[in-house]
Amino acid sequence: MEENKQEQPLGADTEKLQKILARAGFGSRRLLERLIEEGRISVNGTKAQLGDRFNPQEIVVRIDGKVVYTKDDFHDECRVLMYHKPEGEVSTLDDPEDRPTVFDHLPKPEHGRFIYIGRLDINTQGLLLFTTDGALANALMHPSYEVERVYAVRIYGEMTDEILSTLKTGVTLEDGPAHFEKITYEGGEGRNAWYHVTLKEGKKREVRRLFEAVGLTVSRLIRISYAGIKLDPKLKTGEFRELSFDEINTLRRAVGFKEIALVHNFEKIKPQRTASKKSPNLPEKREGMRPDNHLKNIGRGRRSSKEGSASVQGKGLKKGGHSLGGGFKKRVTPRGASSNTK
Repeated sequence: MEENKQEQPLGADTEKLQKILARAGFGSRRLLERLIEEGRISVNGTKAQLGDRFNPQEIVVRIDGKVVYTKDDFHDECRVLMYHKPEGEVSTLDDPEDRPTVFDHLPKPEHGRFIYIGRLDINTQGLLLFTTDGALANALMHPSYEVERVYAVRIYGEMTDEILSTLKTGVTLEDGPAHFEKITYEGGEGRNAWYHVTLKEGKKREVRRLFEAVGLTVSRLIRISYAGIKLDPKLKTGEFRELSFDEINTLRRAVGFKEIALVHNFEKIKPQRTASKKSPNLPEKREGMRPDNHLKNIGRGRRSSKEGSASVQGKGLKKGGHSLGGGFKKRVTPRGASSNTK
């Protein structure tokens, strides 16, 4: 076994193989370590072993015999995009049913690829983050970091104090227990009410399933925050923008990553939309509400009792109220900023 060990000089230019591949978006370090142990990864034609170190600009990596990484995939910068996902798009690169995907309106990075951070289902709207840093993406989605996700949710049905308490203390779903960290009433009328709910994990359709478990129906769902980054109200559905250095460092601090330093000043990026053949014209209005103004519209009602109580009145919203895309003409980004973790 030792005869196949690839000796690499220890130095600033070499990194462990699993770290290189994790940053490129091929999975968590733990997963990649398992693939290395199983003998499924080779580097420059030789089977890799745990502990191997390489210069990421001098290797060709194969997994199960297929080339997945070359020197052209190397990048040492951390880019993050904020995208306002509309309903009707699926969070995948290639859809077998040829439905619109979240990548249809995104740019193609010069290096690497964009990886989404926490997918949204086809019927959910709102904030979806993308990054070129696979290690950051994996950490932000891993339940051990307890990253907060905040959703604006419109429910149909009668909310009671007992139901509120149950949703906070926990409900047993088919894949284990789940609960909301926070629930705040945000307005509504009749049996349609808006709430903001906070989760610290990302199970499939968790918000909808939690409410279904207590007999309530979710009629609208919008993610408005992830790891402290709020959906920009200036972004219309189908538009994206680059995150600033401060915003990127907010994400990195949330999972204990080293902050990146400002190397180049860059101007503010305006919201952009890359043309899509599948969904060239996304609606800006839906049943009397502008999605891009949901933050200011949700919850303008009066409270007739304490926050979170079932006895609430008022006027809220009117009823109804990885990854490559097209070209990117304007790109301003912190070139040369290191995305290494602690």
